[in-house]
Amino acid sequence: MSDDIKSLDDLKAAVAGELAAEAAPAREPSRDALGRSYATGRRKDAVARVWIRPGSGRVTVNGKDITVYFARPVLQMILRQPFQVAGVDGQFDVMATVTGGGLSGQAGAVKHGISRALQLYEPGLRSPLKAAGFLTRDARVVERKKYGRRKARRSFQFSKR
Repeated sequence: MSDDIKSLDDLKAAVAGELAAEAAPAREPSRDALGRSYATGRRKDAVARVWIRPGSGRVTVNGKDITVYFARPVLQMILRQPFQVAGVDGQFDVMATVTGGGLSGQAGAVKHGISRALQLYEPGLRSPLKAAGFLTRDARVVERKKYGRRKARRSFQFSKR
């Protein structure tokens, strides 16, 4: 290779070609023996383990249908967002187990897990999911209670007498 380089321009072209080849390695799909992709999603105190596979669009959370576990339509809409953004609505079955937190945090955790599993199953879906912000873990959690305080920051009521 050093024999081909005669000038500084040749060196720049060679380096640029090598960097371009190294910078964009093709991502490989990550699937298990059953054709599923697995990812973990987190939100507040909730942790969701999510498996996706090609199917009819069925979503089960902790062994229950999505309409039973997340009864509020807003929470169901949150779970469907990654599929709509990626343009694969109704093409994947989801099986999730979620623990900790409340229903809102659990819905956010399952959404995060679905997004991560989708981009592992089909690496081409990474860019729309990342642009929508679904691959970023929301780091906001409840602040801990401090001693000498009523809550995390709230003081006890002052009494003059």
